[in-house]
Amino acid sequence: QVQLVESGGGLVQAGGSLRLSCAASGRTFSTYTMGWFRQAPGKERERVARISRAGGLAYYADSVKGRFTISRDNAKNTVYLQMNSLKPEDTAVYYCAASALGVESTVYDYWGQGTQVTVSS
Repeated sequence: QVQLVESGGGLVQAGGSLRLSCAASGRTFSTYTMGWFRQAPGKERERVARISRAGGLAYYADSVKGRFTISRDNAKNTVYLQMNSLKPEDTAVYYCAASALGVESTVYDYWGQGTQVTVSS
């Protein structure tokens, strides 16, 4: 069982930056692929970034590539999402999730409660 708690969301102006954190419970954090997802009202959930167990591989949705960076600190059981050059269309609830499968998997086993990111124009 893994519990995930996101933090760092908030209100920011377009062009600004935010750093989201996701703290995980348990001693097996390093065995999970971690992902960041977002969902805006009326839209489908989108996977914006994912990172491999050791952190050596990271992948991004085209919509955030070059602006967002995912990273993890396995010693701190934490995954981060650095978001730069934010746009109003980045407004959404952001969730972190853990997958017991590899970085190519789309199956995620554990989810956080989400944190709201609002980007004003």
